[in-house]
Amino acid sequence: MGRTVTVATTQMTCSWDIEENLAKAEQNVRAAAAAGANIILLQELFEAPYFCQEQLAKHYALANPVEGNPLIERFARLAKELGVVLPISFFERAGNAYFNSLVVIDADGMTVGLYRKSHIPDGPGYQEKFYFSPGDTGFKPFDTSFGRIGVLICWDQWFPEAARCLALQGAELLFYPTAIGSEPPPAPPVSSYLHWQRVMAGHSGASMVPVIAANRMGREVFDASEIMFYGGSFITDETGRVVAQVGSGSLPPNGGPDASPAKEEGFVTATFDLDEIRTARAGWGMFRDRRPELYGAIRTMDGFSQAR
Repeated sequence: MGRTVTVATTQMTCSWDIEENLAKAEQNVRAAAAAGANIILLQELFEAPYFCQEQLAKHYALANPVEGNPLIERFARLAKELGVVLPISFFERAGNAYFNSLVVIDADGMTVGLYRKSHIPDGPGYQEKFYFSPGDTGFKPFDTSFGRIGVLICWDQWFPEAARCLALQGAELLFYPTAIGSEPPPAPPVSSYLHWQRVMAGHSGASMVPVIAANRMGREVFDASEIMFYGGSFITDETGRVVAQVGSGSLPPNGGPDASPAKEEGFVTATFDLDEIRTARAGWGMFRDRRPELYGAIRTMDGFSQAR
């Protein structure tokens, strides 16, 4: 019998009522656990609205250290009570540095690892460089009670190198807590939704690991900016096929996402046999036939410097 794991992704709206946000997140975790989920993903920075729409020093007060962090302690107790694994996104203060971070809490309530977001965006509505230093933890998977998992955060999802590094180190599932939606001016008024989904599905298919993505939803308005976060949280199987999506009435037969999922709070689950996936991955030969000695260009910014 293989190693079977049930994963869940969630989504919800956020307000400036921090306790209400935490209560909704806890409700999602409890509901997903009651439905059989072993690993449950909440969205990026779910304690508060996505404050990176504006550059105001007062928002640094939202940050806390890892040690003694009330958010982490609350969800550690919840993980232990329910016997589930929780990757928890939070705004970290470490000395005089600030990071967009995530801890992985195992089913016994113990923290098994810390990841700091590596790729930090800076554009209209997504002004994260004002708040966060680039992460210094590197990409490393974490062993949990339900398998070896890889965690990345939002903008990291656009970089295939990060997903591949985790898969090479044996990550059996990839988790992406996210905050993405409309593009406020002066950015072009484009919808990134399908592009966003396809990119992560590509990581899944290329490394043959399921991907679990959790996105926030709803309109968040600041003085000079507003974003409609489009939700669409989803789970793919190891081929990149979307097998579950929050707000989807029915998924298309081609394996893609719902083109216009309902913006609703909630969760979905999917179950995988990790040993069966490992066998299929080996059979495809995508790791056997790699040629790392030819990939020097990937270690450069321009594709040439120091690659010759």
